[in-house]
Parts: sequence; C-alpha cells; structure tokens
Amino acid sequence: MNTKREVRNGKTARTPFSRASRRGGAGLVLAGFVFIGFTAALSAGAQTVAITGGKVFPVSGAPSPNGTVLIKDGKIVAVGAAADVKVPSEAQRIDATGKWVTPGLFNAGTQLGLFEIGFSGPPGDVSASGKDGIAASYQAANSLNPASVYIAPARKEGVTTVGTWPQGGMIAGQGVVWDMVSGSTPEMIVRQSAGVFAQIDYAGGGTSARGEMLGLLRDLFDDTRAYAQRKNDYERAQTRPFLARRSDLEALIPVVEGRQLLVVNADKASHIQDALKLAADYKLRIAIAGGGEAWEVADELAAAKVPVLTGAMNNIPGSFYTLGARQENAGLLRKAGVSVVLIGNAGGGDEEMFNVRNIKYEAGNAVAYGMSWDDALRAITLTPAEVFGVSDRIGSLQAGREGNVVVWSGDPFEFGTRVEHVLVRGKEYTDTTRQDLLVQRYRKLPPAR
Repeated sequence: MNTKREVRNGKTARTPFSRASRRGGAGLVLAGFVFIGFTAALSAGAQTVAITGGKVFPVSGAPSPNGTVLIKDGKIVAVGAAADVKVPSEAQRIDATGKWVTPGLFNAGTQLGLFEIGFSGPPGDVSASGKDGIAASYQAANSLNPASVYIAPARKEGVTTVGTWPQGGMIAGQGVVWDMVSGSTPEMIVRQSAGVFAQIDYAGGGTSARGEMLGLLRDLFDDTRAYAQRKNDYERAQTRPFLARRSDLEALIPVVEGRQLLVVNADKASHIQDALKLAADYKLRIAIAGGGEAWEVADELAAAKVPVLTGAMNNIPGSFYTLGARQENAGLLRKAGVSVVLIGNAGGGDEEMFNVRNIKYEAGNAVAYGMSWDDALRAITLTPAEVFGVSDRIGSLQAGREGNVVVWSGDPFEFGTRVEHVLVRGKEYTDTTRQDLLVQRYRKLPPAR
C-alpha cells in the first residue's frame, strides 16, 4: 500500500492509500487542463456483446480454453465453453481467439476521484477535519469527481472498479466502491459505504502516544454503544459527554454491531495484534490495510478470519514500522489461509494517482515471490469484492454479474501483455488518455536541426 508522510502532533507519520506527491504536481498541471472525454459504447444501439474464442478465466470457477462471455444490457448472462453458449445473431462480437479474458480488475485501495493535482498540502477531499481526529461520518462517495482525468489511464489498463478511501486522523471516514463508467457519481457507485477506515500505527485523535490512542478508540466504541442505547437521553442532554459528534457516533453504530467493516491501517506485527485484540474484545469485523509485517502473525490472522490488504512491489521498508516487510508477504499470508487483497505499494513509495493501473504488476510481483497465479488473479478481482460485500455484482465472470470484462493479449501479469478490450457494465471504452496525447504530440515534433 502506498503511504504519504504527514505531520501530526509534531511527529512525522505515514498515512494509507495516498497517491498524491509533490514530485508529480508540476507534471500533472498540464493534464488538469486537458479535456479527455469518455468514449461511448461499442456502438450506439448495441445491447448484446459476445466475447468469443478466448481463454476465459471466470475466477469463480475453472477456466474455459475456448470460452464465450455473453453480455446483455450491461449484465453477464452466460459464461462457458463455446459449444455451451448460444450467441444471438444480433450480438456485437469481439473475437478473442488466442487472447485471455478475465473479470475487470479491482484496485481496492486508492484515493482516485478525491483529488486531481498534488501541490504542497493534502487535498481537502482526501482528509475530513472531523472532531479530535474522528470523522466516521465522512463519506468519500460524496466527494468523488466522476470526470477525473485519472480514470481513463486506469481503465485503459484493465481496472474497472476501485475502492476510494479517505485518510487522516484516527477515524478517517467511509470508503466507497465504484465502477469506472461514464456518467454521474450515483451511477458509478457500487457500494456507497464500503467500510470505515481507521489507523493504529501512529498517535492520532489529538494524542501524543499510540497507546493513548488505543485507549481512546476503546472509549469511542464504548461511547458508540452507549449512544445507540440512549439516543433519547442524548437528545435531552441526559447522558455523559461523548468523544465524538452525533453524526460520527451514528456512523459507528454499524461497526460496533458487527454489520460494517472496519479497515484498520497497521503495518507492524505487534500493531496488527493490537487490532486483532480490539476486534475480539468488541466483536468487530475488521480487515488489515498495509500489513507490512503481517506475515509474522499470519496464523493469528487466519484464525481470526481477518483479510489483509497489501502489496508486493516494494523491497525496502518504508518506515521503522515495516522493518520486517518482505515481498513474500502476500504469498506467505495465502499459504497460511489468509484472504489477501492486493492493492498499491505497501510499506512506502510515492506512486502517482494514475498508477492505480499498476495493480496488475502488484499481482505479477506477488506471483514472482511465492503467491500462486490463481490466488493473485483472485486477489485483484473476486477477493476484494467479497471483502467489501459486492461479490454479487462484480469480481467474477458469472451470470448476473456486471459486464466488467477485459480481453488481454496474453497473461495479464506479464510485462509485455497489452489490454485489447475493456468493457465496464457491457460498454467498451477506448479513451484517449493524457499519455496518448503526449505520445501524439511528440511524434509530430519537427526533426531537430
């Protein structure tokens, strides 16, 4: 997972899911003024699409060497061997002979849509002010920019769904899962509130020591339970003071009742154990994000059935909390039985927002360092969909799922493989990206004299 340095309480901290960097700000200014339109569907009237002849990887089942994926009105209606799927005569055909066909990729740990250009300070839509580091009621979905210039390059590389999360403080707010279709924000959203994001790696919430913050988190969960039981008394000012605002307490009720996922950013092995104890004491449903040293406590994570969102690109620690980080992390976690979601660089780095597209390289690296190929594909498609409660809509090629499909020239984890077709909800996108415009520009430069 990528992180970003941020000064809190006089200390330098790293915060999760950050893709902005000052280094890339100047290069992005030009992009901010370039208008890139979303492209239309395969054809104006096409409602049925058949992808035929490819090696189809549904993820939820065995691959079909000569398979067909049939999509109607944006939904998958049939997947299987060519002989078993009848293609209507009116269908728009995509010949995938010799190609590989997978579900659209799901990068579950981004800030895509919350900012466009990184300058000297954190963008306002990424971090809510909250009260004393608590902003549980903040929903990233309400800040999404559906026309972000970062969407096109990610989608062009096979990413069709992302999870966007706020950052900052002790409780940063609620993440959103959305498909990269053209349209309004409500049309894009798959799940408005995919979980509440918290962190326990660094002191937050106005505290100066991490142990103090852990105590505050416990107080906060106790307050939430008390508030849920005494709302009428609260309205009459007949309760003790609570740590958080009413809106934040309301947002945390599903968390303390185990109905809403709490995504806890923790890298150090002992901090992950703190999160596991917190979850056990309060009967919380949690996932670990970052998990730089998660492999050291893999058995405990597996026993608690706690998934881990991590990456496989970095080979050096990003902080003292990740001194035990290793690129075999994802593979070791899977061997222990932990559900793994591969996201952007974990343990440090300054990956730019447009490199949300690099999720396929995270998967390729994970395979190089011990994860099975099947597990790696699952970790960027179906597993994140399961973790965030949207597997009934995305993450696999099954009847009834959204028509999010990618046709590749070969193995998607090989560096030389190219995306040939990207469909999101049954529509093919062939956007002209900022990178395409730059290539076109410099190809037309006159020869040097």
